[in-house]
Amino acid sequence: MDVDLRDLELLTATADAGSLTAAAERLFVSQPALSQRLSRLEDRLGMRLFDRVGRRLVPNTAGRRMLVAAHHILGELESATRDLRELRDGRDRRVRFTAQCSTTFQWLPPVLRAFREREPDAEVRIETVADDEPIPALLADLVDVALVTKPDAQMDRVELTPLFEDEMVAVVPAGHPWAARKHVTAADFNGVDLVLYDVYDQNRIPSIPLPIPPQARPARITTMPLVTDLVIEMAAGGQGIAVLPNWVAAPYTASHGVALVRIGSRAATRTWYCATRPGPRPPHLDVFVEELTARLTGPLTGPLAA
Repeated sequence: MDVDLRDLELLTATADAGSLTAAAERLFVSQPALSQRLSRLEDRLGMRLFDRVGRRLVPNTAGRRMLVAAHHILGELESATRDLRELRDGRDRRVRFTAQCSTTFQWLPPVLRAFREREPDAEVRIETVADDEPIPALLADLVDVALVTKPDAQMDRVELTPLFEDEMVAVVPAGHPWAARKHVTAADFNGVDLVLYDVYDQNRIPSIPLPIPPQARPARITTMPLVTDLVIEMAAGGQGIAVLPNWVAAPYTASHGVALVRIGSRAATRTWYCATRPGPRPPHLDVFVEELTARLTGPLTGPLAA
């Protein structure tokens, strides 16, 4: 597909401004020239990207899809340019952080407060990595610090600091029959509907085993983006049983009227680690790792915490 950066800038400017005249002023080109560029782009793509609604140009379905790509690409280029400028000027004070399998960060504000008291000029960015695979992102220098638990073939190439242990639990409405039970078994999952993060989408290659006993045979599996609030809302509304890490789900028990139920008679725990690249680190990264470790090391509190 023959699309260049000027085409993407044209799309975003026109969508934001609502007219070619206003977009041309933003891009410092003439309106006829911009109109011709839009026509040539639509010809190459084989479809129109904007519909006229009154006096405004409004992105249609094809235009909205191209805008998603345009915002992503232009945003990434802007971020990369800023990063390179900071590297060139010796002002690289970033901490790029990601957490595996979770977008729940109730524990992060205390870490940030303590970090900023010690490093007021540093910046922390929460990054989303492709396919929820932080170890490859860490090795590729896309992130600096990762909170990880899932095994990865390249884990021996990074430094791992053990933080805490947790377990996967079933999340159900407080009035659900399971809520009064100490634990559920594989047979209990037979025929039930599940709501899971989309990392468990079984159409992925390779697929990740479901976070339930292997003998279980659920009826329907609905996968959702890595947005914990959305998964909790689905479970609280009776749209399926969610399976989440205990430490992620525990803060929602009171606010959303859900109960956490142990899976199996004995807790199957897993260890979470702070992962970093090996070798010397800038002082501000060391400080962030120290504060993160201090906050998360040790036993968790919550309905099922040991």
